[in-house]
Amino acid sequence: MTIPTRTLGTTGPQVSALGLGCMGMSALYGEADRTESIATVHAALEAGVTLLDTGDFYAMGHNEMLIGEALRTAPAARREQALTSVKFGALRDPAGGWSGYDGRPAAVKNFAAYSLQRLGVDHIDVYRIARVDPGVPIEETVGAIAELVEQGYVRHIGLSEASADAIRRAAATAPISDLQIEYAIITRDIEREILPTTRELGIGITAYGVLSRGLISGHFTQDRQLGAQDFRAFSPRFQGDNLRRNLELVEALRKIADEKGVTVAQIAIAWVLSRGTDIVPLVGARTRERLSESLGALDVSLDAADLAAIEEAVPEGAAAGTRYPAVQMAHLGTEQ
Repeated sequence: MTIPTRTLGTTGPQVSALGLGCMGMSALYGEADRTESIATVHAALEAGVTLLDTGDFYAMGHNEMLIGEALRTAPAARREQALTSVKFGALRDPAGGWSGYDGRPAAVKNFAAYSLQRLGVDHIDVYRIARVDPGVPIEETVGAIAELVEQGYVRHIGLSEASADAIRRAAATAPISDLQIEYAIITRDIEREILPTTRELGIGITAYGVLSRGLISGHFTQDRQLGAQDFRAFSPRFQGDNLRRNLELVEALRKIADEKGVTVAQIAIAWVLSRGTDIVPLVGARTRERLSESLGALDVSLDAADLAAIEEAVPEGAAAGTRYPAVQMAHLGTEQ
C-alpha cells in the first residue's frame, strides 16, 4: 500500500494522509503492551505513516520516551521520515491528577527542553499547547513557540482545541500549521465555526478521536468491563443508556460497512478522510492488528450515496452524551 500525503495547512509539513496517535500506548485506555506498542510504531513507519502524535503529559513523559525508543530502534530511513507532533502545557500531579494548563513563555521553553530529551531528537516538527491557558494571552504562548522555531528547536506551530477567536489571534502572531481537534462522525461541532475559520486562514486539521475512543470502532460492546484507569469508565458517552444509544448508531454504520465489505472502523476513518484534503485523521491504534485495519480505510471510497447513507444513519448531533465529563468540558475553549 502506498499512503497518500496531505499538507498541514499552507505553512505546515507534508505528512501521510493518516497519522498515528500514540497516547493510548501509555495512558487513559488501560494497560498497554510496551513491546507491541513499539512494534506498532515500527509497522506504521514501515507502511509509510510519517506523523507521530504525542503529548509530554501522556503518563508524565512515558509516551515520549516510548516514541523515543521506537525511533531509536527503527531503521535509519524510517526514523528520518518520522515527524513528531507534541502537545504541552497540561499540568499533572504525582497521582496522575490534572491541575490546569501553563502557557507562559518560560514554561513553553521548559516543556520543549524536556520533550527534546525524552524523544531523543534535535527538533520537534509541530509543537502546540494542549489547551489554551486562560491566564496567558495566546499571543504570548504562540510567540514563545515562534522563538523556538527561530532557534531551530521547533519546525512548525500548531494549536489544539482552540476557539475560533484564539485561532485568529494566534494566526495573527505567527504562521500556524494546523489545529488538532476531535472530529468524527458523531463529533461534528467543528463544522459550525472552527472548520470555516481554519479554512479561511489556510490552517490544516489533525483530527483525533476519529473512532471516538473506540466507541465507533465496531469492536466495543455494551458489557465490556473498563478498568479504573480507563478514561472511558467515566466518559459520558460510555455510560448506561448513553452507551446503549450510541452503540445503536454503530450498528446502523455496520449495515453500511457490511454492504461495502469493510469494517465499521474503516467506514468511520474513511468518512473523516472524505471531509477534505486539509484534514489528517490520527488513528489511535495500539496494536499492529488495529493499525492494519485503520490503514485499510485508505482503500475505502465513499461516493455520494454512501455519504448520504451515513448521514441518515448517524445525523449530526445524534451522539448521546458529551465527549468529556463536565469538569473537563469547562476547560475547552472550543464548541462543546
